[in-house]
Amino acid sequence: MAGIGANLPLAKNPVGASGRLEDFPVQDAFIRQPVPQPADRGLGLSMQAIGRQLTAMPCERYLIRLIQHATRKALPGERLWTAAQLGDESIVKFLRARNRDGYDVYFQPFVRGGRNAGYILVDLDRIQPAVLDVMFANGHQPCVVAETSPGHLQAWVQVSAQPLAVPVATAIARQLAQLYQADRASADGRHLGRLAGFTNQKPHRRLMTGLAPWVKVRHAALVLASQGPSLVEAATSPSARVRVTFRGPAVARADSRVGLSVREILPESLSPGDAATVYQTWLHRLRILPRFPHPDWSIADLWIAKELIRRGTAAPEVKSILRLASPQFPRGHADPEDYLWRTLARAARELAGATFPARDP
Repeated sequence: MAGIGANLPLAKNPVGASGRLEDFPVQDAFIRQPVPQPADRGLGLSMQAIGRQLTAMPCERYLIRLIQHATRKALPGERLWTAAQLGDESIVKFLRARNRDGYDVYFQPFVRGGRNAGYILVDLDRIQPAVLDVMFANGHQPCVVAETSPGHLQAWVQVSAQPLAVPVATAIARQLAQLYQADRASADGRHLGRLAGFTNQKPHRRLMTGLAPWVKVRHAALVLASQGPSLVEAATSPSARVRVTFRGPAVARADSRVGLSVREILPESLSPGDAATVYQTWLHRLRILPRFPHPDWSIADLWIAKELIRRGTAAPEVKSILRLASPQFPRGHADPEDYLWRTLARAARELAGATFPARDP
């Protein structure tokens, strides 16, 4: 048969007009095409988030704990799973089902012997702008930052590639919590954090829509904090504790036997007079007033913040110095706290990029 449809497969018409079977060309006649089934997008996103978090936090096994948000009771049974098992679709489906039942999904890298796997949780429950920039500048780089609900972050910092005794891990957790104004109730060497890819079931964390927020990975990198070994040494060796003296800007000289460098710190209780002494000393060292008789104090704050951070002063302490000693502070700033954190963030970024080499005192 020539013409249109000549080369197409033939299908039988069961009843033709003449009452007998007739041939006619029809492409794919009466062949039912399979309907593609929609993929489980939520399952895929959960598996992707879990994979990102665990890849940046390698460990032989992970402890998984499911806690019912209403009763705060754990689902019976301890679950120790490998990264491969937590990447298995059936296990993720099980965890998602329990999450829908009202269970929050928590985890922690696990090693035998009741030790910490080398990871410290910093629960930034009420995050201030730029605190992560300051953590990076201080050498306390998180390997994972998870957003547990809008404005609430949990950072994991790997301080050691070897397991740590729980008291040592707890001491480091407390130090980091104090340094970054994190939740001190979570500063424990055994504390679990949230596993990404599931929802936060706490009622007071609900979104305006009434839905539970997803726990999302905001940052993931396979990195050992550059100052991690120093944190471990300070927590394990009594001889590594810094001896503090205060004269003008507080100067602490670390014990030379452990090889720590000279760094500037502050007394535990900072008075306005102490803050003014530190600020005025750096104003003099940087020769700001001789060079700029009518300085922009925001720029002066930035320069002094850079010098303090470069010498190891903790971010909250730098913030206190600027708040107590910067002339005429807050100088009409609509949001003084935001100004202070933005100043610290810029100082940390410039130091990390070595934009302006620091002046030797």
